[in-house]
Amino acid sequence: MWSADIQDYESELIAGNLTAQTRALRVYHLRRFAADHPLSPLGTITRTDLIAWLAAHDWSAETRRSYRASLRRFFAWAHACGRVAVDPAATLPAIRPPRALPRPTPDVVLAAGLAGADERVRLMLELIDACGLRRGEVCRIHSRDVVPDLVGYSLRIQGKGGNVRIVPVPARLARQIIDAAGWVFPGAIEGHLSPRRVGELVAEALPDGWTAHTLRHRFATRAYSVSHDLRAVQELLGHAKPETTAIYTMIQPDRLRAVAEATWAA
Repeated sequence: MWSADIQDYESELIAGNLTAQTRALRVYHLRRFAADHPLSPLGTITRTDLIAWLAAHDWSAETRRSYRASLRRFFAWAHACGRVAVDPAATLPAIRPPRALPRPTPDVVLAAGLAGADERVRLMLELIDACGLRRGEVCRIHSRDVVPDLVGYSLRIQGKGGNVRIVPVPARLARQIIDAAGWVFPGAIEGHLSPRRVGELVAEALPDGWTAHTLRHRFATRAYSVSHDLRAVQELLGHAKPETTAIYTMIQPDRLRAVAEATWAA
C-alpha cells in the first residue's frame, strides 16, 4: 500500500547523496513496518501504532535506535510533503543505549581463526585486525583503493555516510589487494560481497562467538595502548565522536592495577 511513498522517499535519499548501503537499510526498515500494517494507509498511522510496533520486537538498543531513526526521518519527510497531516514519529521516545564494555578479540582466538581460515577469509581477518575496518568497509575494498605514500601504503576507505578516510595498511596486505586487480572480495552485490556475508565468514572463522566487531575492538584497544592518542584512534576507526571510540578501547588490566597501586601508595 505504501510502495509509491517509499519509492518517492528513496528518490529523496538519492537526491540527498546518501550511500546505497544507507538507502537500502532505511527502505528495508520502512518496508518491514509497512508489511506489518497492510490495511493501514500512510495517513492513518498514529504514534501509538509506532510505539506498539517498536515495543513488539526483541531488538538490541542499537537496532531499535536504527529503526526509530528510519521512521522519524520518513514521517518527517511525509509531513513536509503533505502526505500526512500530523507527524506521528516526531515525539517517539529517545532510546538510551546501555553502557557497553569493549570486548577485544584475544590473541589466542585470532590465532585460531587465522590457522583455520582459507586465504580469502584470512585476508578479511588480517585487514580488520591491522586496520580496524568495519565489515561494510572490508567488503568494498578494491585494488584502486591502495594509495602509496612516502613511508609505505594506505587504503582509501569509504566509511559510514560516504565519509572517506585514509588508513595505513601493512605492505604485505597492500600487495595482496593490488594483486586482486579489482574487487578483493567479489560477489553479487554491486560486484562485491555484502557486509552481512563478510560478517558471517569472519564469525564462522573465529571460535566462541567472536566477530568482526570484536576484532575492531581489538584494533582500537591495541592502538590506544601503544599511543594513548584517542583522537588518532578515532580517525583510524572512522568515528564521528571520540566518545564512540572510547567505548571501543579497553584499558588493559595491568594498567588499571598500576594506577590503583600508585594511588594506594600515595
